[in-house]
Amino acid sequence: MRKLLTVGLVWLLGSLAMVQAQEAQYKAGVHYVELPAAAPTQEPDKIEVAELFWYGCGHCFTFEPIIGEWKKTLPEDVHFRPVPAFFGGAWDTHGQLFYTLESMNQLGDAHAAVFQAIHNQGNRLADTDAMVKLLAQYGIDEDEFRKTWDSAGVNLKMSQAKRLAKAYRATGVPTLIVNGKYRIEGGMAGSFEEMLKIAEYLVDQERS
Repeated sequence: MRKLLTVGLVWLLGSLAMVQAQEAQYKAGVHYVELPAAAPTQEPDKIEVAELFWYGCGHCFTFEPIIGEWKKTLPEDVHFRPVPAFFGGAWDTHGQLFYTLESMNQLGDAHAAVFQAIHNQGNRLADTDAMVKLLAQYGIDEDEFRKTWDSAGVNLKMSQAKRLAKAYRATGVPTLIVNGKYRIEGGMAGSFEEMLKIAEYLVDQERS
């Protein structure tokens, strides 16, 4: 009996040590930033992971297939939200492109196609003429695209995204924001894969 109790105690202490090690694995200010005020989320009944990105960013292009596979593994209580960054110039143009496609329910293949066009084909997609030419290959109607481009709905989404970037206090991309409370940057995490591990850790923290 005494031997069994000793084994049980050792197992319990070992388990506690593992939990403590896991809890100490990531720290605010070292691996992620805790925001001073929570930013609004899209689905309050779920834990949100937002990605701040720009189509013209090479790091975002590299991150896209990695995070694309990761999104498929997310549980039901986690909501993924792509948020284009509006830092002026081409950033704003490409952000408007994203929200135009989203408003048309045409992101699908077009989202990846935009990344590919910019980074693999040298197409900067600097204006709507270049955009509609590319998107025609995916069956996206030019008239509907141009009409949606300047719509009130797209302008509203753009305004919301600009406010979000300020609330996130982000200065670069790609950046992950967990539940509007925590900012994860590549420089702090060290790699894209580690960014996702930190996001999973923070999701678990929010869940508990």
